[in-house]
Amino acid sequence: MGYTSLQHCINDLEKNNQLIKITEPVSSNLEMAAIHLRVNAMGGPALLFQNVIDSQFQCASNLFGTKQRAQFIFRDSLKNIQQLIELKQQPYKILKQPFKALKLAKTAYSSLPQKNFFSKSIIQNEININQLPQIKHWPMDGGSFITLPQVYTEDVDFTGISRSNLGMYRVQLSGNNYEENKEIGLHYQLHRGIGVHHSKAVLKNKSLKVSIFVGGPPSHTFAAVMPLPENMSELNFAGALGHKRFNYFYEDGYCISADADFVITGEVMSNNNNKPEGPFGDHLGYYSLTHLFPVLKIHKVYHKKNAIWPFTVVGRPPQEDSIFGSLIHELAGDALHKEIPGLKDLNAVDAAGVHPLLLAVGTERYTPYLIQQQPSEILTIANHILGSGQLSMAKYVFITASNNDDTISAKNEVAFFTYLLEHINLQRDLHFYSNTTIDTLDYTGSAINQGSKLVLAAYGPKIRCLNTEITEKLRELKTCFNPQIALPGVLILQAQSFINYEQTKIEIDHFEKELQQKAINLNGFPLIVLVDDANFTAHTLNNWLWITFTRSNPTHDTYGINSTLNFKHFGCDNLIIDARIKPHHAPVLELDKEVEKKIDKLFEKGKSLYSFLKPSPPY
Repeated sequence: MGYTSLQHCINDLEKNNQLIKITEPVSSNLEMAAIHLRVNAMGGPALLFQNVIDSQFQCASNLFGTKQRAQFIFRDSLKNIQQLIELKQQPYKILKQPFKALKLAKTAYSSLPQKNFFSKSIIQNEININQLPQIKHWPMDGGSFITLPQVYTEDVDFTGISRSNLGMYRVQLSGNNYEENKEIGLHYQLHRGIGVHHSKAVLKNKSLKVSIFVGGPPSHTFAAVMPLPENMSELNFAGALGHKRFNYFYEDGYCISADADFVITGEVMSNNNNKPEGPFGDHLGYYSLTHLFPVLKIHKVYHKKNAIWPFTVVGRPPQEDSIFGSLIHELAGDALHKEIPGLKDLNAVDAAGVHPLLLAVGTERYTPYLIQQQPSEILTIANHILGSGQLSMAKYVFITASNNDDTISAKNEVAFFTYLLEHINLQRDLHFYSNTTIDTLDYTGSAINQGSKLVLAAYGPKIRCLNTEITEKLRELKTCFNPQIALPGVLILQAQSFINYEQTKIEIDHFEKELQQKAINLNGFPLIVLVDDANFTAHTLNNWLWITFTRSNPTHDTYGINSTLNFKHFGCDNLIIDARIKPHHAPVLELDKEVEKKIDKLFEKGKSLYSFLKPSPPY
């Protein structure tokens, strides 16, 4: 839908019974976020907070809270974008379908940004940072944050929109030791477009001009999270997706989105004047802790008349940001397959926090003459995956192939793991990458951005049947106890709280000796996971995925029964992942009980949310 503004989108959602107005006074300190989390967890409507305590502005959230609503918002353009991507990959199709190409010409025209010389009304309303909605999302957050910003930067050598980057990097508005109304925190992670611009500015001893757009047509928000190639402008994508050219102009040397609801301008100075940023309740379900990040020196802050402040809340997945990932895959999934030869299917598992776990299906075409089948091409594919942009942040890559069985899907986690565990040779098919980069938000590694990776590649004949039952002998185990099954072949065992890695090695040794003494055969459990709470971990598939892959660092937290080390290659009969919480891990996100009680009133009879949802906290 070609929305001209955020207000236009909100009006459309309300007209189609997909938005609720909350008229009661609500605090921006935890309450708005708690309401959002509860509504989102139950698949509820978009929300418009009309009476925000301590703010003159209305706030909107959960706009993209369900896949159906996101598709509704972009209902007139998603198919066209898919076709444009397809034509870019296979331009010869234009010759076969000339009428389709003509139909897409309008979409292509909308992708061209438009410099606006006349409509500059947004800069007529200037305010301070502390007049913006100060939304605090989680109890231990270091202050208030912008969670749906569109952060705009340009190449210091090639100014102008053609070399620009529009990305979604969280912004801290208050707290810590930021100078009020003069400084805010700018947090960005590895492999982000803004990093290229910032690094170049630092090398040339120049400050980096930054414009932060908030609101505007929803296509602008989505464009900021779209992982486009480095030299492709997100502004083009925003225009094509929104059926409306991106309108902009320059003021005091800063690019201004003419359609945004709010614009913050400022500079990141060349002397790397970093300050502590965080903590922040993040999308892995834990807090990202306080670290030094760039400071944005504020120039000016603008807002349009009757501006609306959009926000979201991230936490343990799935959340609203999961919908962005789903739409991105819908639009660009085939493009990735063409970029990585042999890749047939890929799933960045949302329940595990996206970056920690990738499931992949490839092909094996390298050595058809060999009688003994083993991973070959899929190892090349795995390396290609780990060398591709944000996919390189993955910690665990499970990859398999079956040229005779096209029904293997990386999207069906249970079936995928079942197939892979039936076929993997753990003495041969474990491939570690040590001392490498991982997601900035992942605290399982040895330091920020530093950790390891593990590729588990399975190809060849089925070599085992997977256990689906707990035997009495397993229930007698003492070192690791309370056995549970997460899915076929995956044994969950509870252990005492983690002390240190030396103690864990002792525990694993005792565990292995106990198995020998009791003559327990674990051939049907190729994967064993040690946890703090076996019942919780095995209760749902999502619990197992989240705990196993967000609480382990492959090189430090994997062990093996009957393990071997042959010319630096580690192998074992049964792989053990220690997914207990470690002292260096970040705290788990937990809701504030008093706030939860306070917002219950909105779900009572006669209140804004009574007819839609029951008061059931998501955590």
